[in-house]
Amino acid sequence: MASSCSTSTTISLSLLSTFSPTTRFSQINNGLFKTHQTNTTLPLSSLLGTKLSDNRRRRISVVSKRVGNIICSAATSPLPSALLFDCDGVLVDTEKDGHRISFNDTFNEKQLGVTWDVDLYGELLKIGGGKERMTAYFNKVGWPENAPKGDEDRKQFIASLHKRKTELFMVLIEKRLLPLRPGVAKLVDQALAKDVKVAVCSTSNEKAVSAIVSCLLGPERAAKIKIFAGDVVPRKKPDPAIYTLAAETLGVNPSSCVVVEDSGIGLAAAKAAGMKCIVTKSGYTADEDFANADAVFDFIGDPPEERFDLAFCGSLLEEQYVS
Repeated sequence: MASSCSTSTTISLSLLSTFSPTTRFSQINNGLFKTHQTNTTLPLSSLLGTKLSDNRRRRISVVSKRVGNIICSAATSPLPSALLFDCDGVLVDTEKDGHRISFNDTFNEKQLGVTWDVDLYGELLKIGGGKERMTAYFNKVGWPENAPKGDEDRKQFIASLHKRKTELFMVLIEKRLLPLRPGVAKLVDQALAKDVKVAVCSTSNEKAVSAIVSCLLGPERAAKIKIFAGDVVPRKKPDPAIYTLAAETLGVNPSSCVVVEDSGIGLAAAKAAGMKCIVTKSGYTADEDFANADAVFDFIGDPPEERFDLAFCGSLLEEQYVS
């Protein structure tokens, strides 16, 4: 495991090259890093997390030898039994220019007189699930004039809107207009190569999630990835049901699973299921509170901009990292 900075002495940049690839520091404001035994600061250009270790919960962090190319890794850590990804915002940054556009195109086709702008959609994302999102919105602002009046008819109306929205969204995915986020394919490949089970757990429609996995990760990877999505559980995130179901179906202990999420509701679901959770911030979630996360990064990353790898995921089974 990593070496620690356990003394209270100042660490200068001239000493940086003497540390091993797993010597740890953590970032504070404006690109400054500090050791957590002192308030000493030193300028660096890249981010890692802070590691809370042993019974005294001393704080240490990690920096790569290659300044500017920070990698979180732990060579001797155990491997997770399963690596579970959220879909939207984690595999692909789909929300602003994918789902939102597809919702608006559906509303326009049905002549509902509704448009969700960027800021409004960001607020609506606090509600898990597209059908639930539309229902909550219409309940708040009023239902369109051409919408049914009865509760059951409205459920069918929402379901039909969501079905059409999913069809439009899948066209965007099949055209590959929305790319995978950096490092996703790398981390999936690392997990599959080590026989770590991989799954995608999402509140989105199962067809949409399957299209993302198949089209963007490719059929060979897709055949090895289990998908839990849509209405497979009755309660959506932040309820832990989808992660609990994934652990049960995969035959793994929740405490041996590592989840990659991008939102507060996803983080809450993963932690409530008893799992470790890494947050990779997305366009809509950058300012959310992730204090309960085991690690927080801007993205997974591919070399030379890699942020973390499978070994780091395994290390979280023993440690906690926060940014």
